[in-house]
Amino acid sequence: MSDAAAAQPAPAPAAPPAPQWEPLSPVERRVLGVLVEKQKTSKSSDSYPLTLNALQTGCNQKSNRDPVFDLDELEVEAGIEALQPKGLVTRITGGRVDRFRHELYTAWTGDGPQLAVLAELLLRGPQTKGDLRVRASRMAPIDTLEVLEEVLKPLVERRLVVYLTEPERRGAVLTHGFHALDELDRLRAMHGGAPASPSAAGEVVAPRAAAPSALAALEAKLGAALDELAALAARVAALEQRCAAPAAPSPVPPGAPPA
Repeated sequence: MSDAAAAQPAPAPAAPPAPQWEPLSPVERRVLGVLVEKQKTSKSSDSYPLTLNALQTGCNQKSNRDPVFDLDELEVEAGIEALQPKGLVTRITGGRVDRFRHELYTAWTGDGPQLAVLAELLLRGPQTKGDLRVRASRMAPIDTLEVLEEVLKPLVERRLVVYLTEPERRGAVLTHGFHALDELDRLRAMHGGAPASPSAAGEVVAPRAAAPSALAALEAKLGAALDELAALAARVAALEQRCAAPAAPSPVPPGAPPA
């Protein structure tokens, strides 16, 4: 071996690949988003952890939600039961009713603003950075887009947050990292040609007419239909589980002859 070859430094070790997070169903995402939101906005310790009834109400809330759900108690319970083995939700027993809390500070990130960003994405899905900053600020202070960029950086590196457009594009759109791969591809196709949002740049511009293409409109309808089908599938699974449970025997009236 020549001296020149021996003097060359060893190649730097390759960076470890970013983790690929297990996809979550629409109901699971909503449950986690609600738990974080209520934990961060509750005014008293009596309001969090949440009861099943409070969690159901939060999942079906019409404000700060996209899409709006109409989940029954069994569907929410099924979402909780799917999240517990993953270490994302804990059931607290021993009181008058069971309560539920998230474990995302341990499972995902211990940073408050980062978790607020993730919760907002779980509650609303894809959105621009400008919209995300305003909405997440109700759970944690994120005063400027520059501050948001610092919050996003480690989340993007760990793929907890995924860009659907070029990150440097004005009006860049991003989402959480818990979509299935085919769903993520569909969202990238849908938002890749989306017009820039004025709020993302922090400025007001004159409105202009923007007619979306027929393909984009069809993709949007398909996305809504897929989300609705996922919610219906969760409802059917919960109903099947309830129907499979053995029925309690009917009480025998006093004096009645034995069957």
